[in-house]
Amino acid sequence: MPDTYTPHGKHLIAGEWVASAATFASDPAHGPSHAYAIGTPELVDRACVAAEAAFESYGQTARADRAAFLHAIADEIEARGPQITQIGTQETGLPEARLNGERGRTTGQLRLFAEHILKGDYLDRRHDKALPDRAPLPRPDLKMVQRPIGPVAVFGASNFPLAFSTAGGDTASALAAGCPVVVKGHSAHPGTGEIVAEAIHAAIATCGIHPGTFSLIQGGKRDVGTALVQHPLIRAVGFTGSLGGGRALFDLCASRPEPIPFFGELGSVNPMFILPQATAARGAQIGTDWAASLTMGAGQFCTNPGIAVVETGPQGDALVAAAAEALKGVQTQCMLTDGIAEAYRNGKQRFDSRNPVRPVLTTDSEGRNAAPNLYETDAAQYLQDHSLGEEVFGPLGLVVRVSGADEMETLARGFEGQLTCTLHMDTGDTDLARRLMPVLERKAGRLLVNGFPTGVEVSDTMVHGGPYPASTNFGATSVGTMAIRRFLRPVCYQNFPDDLLPVDLR
Repeated sequence: MPDTYTPHGKHLIAGEWVASAATFASDPAHGPSHAYAIGTPELVDRACVAAEAAFESYGQTARADRAAFLHAIADEIEARGPQITQIGTQETGLPEARLNGERGRTTGQLRLFAEHILKGDYLDRRHDKALPDRAPLPRPDLKMVQRPIGPVAVFGASNFPLAFSTAGGDTASALAAGCPVVVKGHSAHPGTGEIVAEAIHAAIATCGIHPGTFSLIQGGKRDVGTALVQHPLIRAVGFTGSLGGGRALFDLCASRPEPIPFFGELGSVNPMFILPQATAARGAQIGTDWAASLTMGAGQFCTNPGIAVVETGPQGDALVAAAAEALKGVQTQCMLTDGIAEAYRNGKQRFDSRNPVRPVLTTDSEGRNAAPNLYETDAAQYLQDHSLGEEVFGPLGLVVRVSGADEMETLARGFEGQLTCTLHMDTGDTDLARRLMPVLERKAGRLLVNGFPTGVEVSDTMVHGGPYPASTNFGATSVGTMAIRRFLRPVCYQNFPDDLLPVDLR
C-alpha cells in the first residue's frame, strides 16, 4: 500500500460506502483539508437496522471465528500503518512516534481480546446439576453463561484517534463479546476514522462476517448522536469525552422508553497525595517528574495528574518550585483541535479569576498551541470552590497545600470520583497512607504508589473507570479485558437439552 492516503469522505454503512449531500471540511493541524459526508438520523437508522440483522448471525459465532476476525482487523490496520500515521498526524498535530505507539496499542488490544475470548473464562459458565430426589422440593438442572447483548453504539474520542475511536477499546470489546458496532466518528480526525473503517471493512470481507456487524457514521450534529443513543435497536453505548457531553447522552439513554446502559468515561483531575517523608526525601524530583507527566501530549490525557496535594512548609515549597522550573522549560505544544485549545484558555481564565488561587507560573497560549500553567491554593479554599476541582483539559496544574495529616484526609474525602489517585510515599509514610486508603479506594478505579497515572496498561487487571463523574458506571472499565463485561448479560438455561444450548455451554 502507498504511504499516503487521500480520503474519500464517505460513511461506511453495512458494507457500503455512502455519500451525503451535505459535507463538512476537516480542520487539520497541518496539511490539506478534506470534505466529509455529514451523518443524519436516517443513516443512523439504516446502520442500526443492519446491525440488528447482523446480530442474528454474529451473536452466534464461535469464539474462534470472532478471534480470527479481531486478528484480521489488527492485520489490516498494521498493513495501513504509514497511511494512518500520515493522516493522523495531519489531523491531530500529534507526533509520528505517538501515532505509531497508539496504533500498536490499538492492534495490541484487538489481539488481546482475541486471546481472551479463546480462553473462555469471561463466560463465567456455571452449572447446578439437577437434584430430582431433593426434599422437600427437587432442583432442576441449571446452566448459566454470559451472552452478548446486541448492537452497541460507540462514540470516537478526540484525544485518542486510534485507541479510543473507530477500532478502539469499546469497539474491540464489543466485537469480542459478539455485538455489532455502530461508530459515531469524531470530527477532529475523520480521515483517521475512515482509513481504520476501511481496515475493518476489509477484515469483514476476508472472514465472511455479516457486513452489518460494523458501520461508521461521520460528522453530524447533536441530532445524529441523539438518534444513535435513542435508537430502539441499540443495547448499550460506549463513550469517552467531556463531562457535559457525556452526561447529556447518559440522560438520553436513561430517558428512553427502554433505558440502556451508558458507559461513559468522562475525565478526571487525578489527584496525587505527596506524603511528608517522600516530600522531604525527594520532593524536588517529584515536582520535576510531575511537570513531565502534566505536560505529556499537551496534557490531553484523561489520566493527566492535574492536582498535587502537598503539605505547607519549606520542603513542600521546594517541590512546587521544582515543578515550576521544569514547566518553564516546556515548549508550547499543538492541541488536538481549535475547540480544545479555546477550552484550555478558558480554563486558565477561570483560575485567573479566582482570588483564592495564587499563580505560580502563568503563560499565554495562542491559537491551537498550549503552554503550561501552575497555580496554588490551600485545602480550605479548594473545598469551598467546586470549580477548582473541574478538569482543565491541558497542561495546567494546581497545588493544594495542607497543614498536616488531618487536613490531607479531609481534603481526600472532599474529592469527587476519579479515574486515578496517587500516593507518593516513603516507608515512614506508611501509617498515613494506611489512613488514607479507605478514603481513596472509594474515590478512584486505579490507585498508584510512587508513579504517575499517564500511561494506562492494557491488561487483564487494568481498571479505567471510577465513581461519577469520572465515569457513569463505577463497576465498569473501558480499558483491559474486563471491558468485555459491559456488553454481556447472564442467561440461565433450565432443563435444556444439550442441542438447544449455546455452543459454549454444550
